[in-house]
Amino acid sequence: MTIEETQQEVIEEFEGFDDWMDKYQMLIDLGSEQEPLPAEYKVESNLIDGCQSRVWLQADLTPEGKIHFQAESDALIVKGLVTLLIRVFNDHTPDEILAANLHFIEDIGLKEHLSPTRSNGLLAMVKQMRLYALAFKAKGEKQ
Repeated sequence: MTIEETQQEVIEEFEGFDDWMDKYQMLIDLGSEQEPLPAEYKVESNLIDGCQSRVWLQADLTPEGKIHFQAESDALIVKGLVTLLIRVFNDHTPDEILAANLHFIEDIGLKEHLSPTRSNGLLAMVKQMRLYALAFKAKGEKQ
C-alpha cells in the first residue's frame, strides 16, 4: 500500500466520527494497541526533541531498503499520534517518505484540534522520521 493510500484510509476512518471527543478516543485506542517499544530502544538518543511528552522513535533500514519504525510515548494521545505516523510511513523507502505530501493531519482536522504543544510535538515527530529517511538515503548513496 502506498503512503497516499494509507493516508486516504486514515482519513476515511476519522470521517466516521463527528465529535472530536470520539476522534481523541480513537487516538487513545490506537496508542493503547501499539506494541511496546523494546527496552533497548528507550534510550536518550531515541527521544524526540520538541515534544512535551517523552517520545522514543527507533528507525531501522530493512534489507529491502525500507525503513521500519517503532515508537512509544508516555502520553496516550501522543502515542496514538506517533502510531498514526508509523502506519503512514512504515516500511517505505527513504525516497517515498521524503517525497510524501503528508496531508492527512490537516484533512482529519488534527492541526486545529491539537494544543500548540501537541501540534509542535507532532511536527517534531514528522521531522524526525524524515531526518531518518534522509540519513538512510545519504548512507545508501555512499555505498
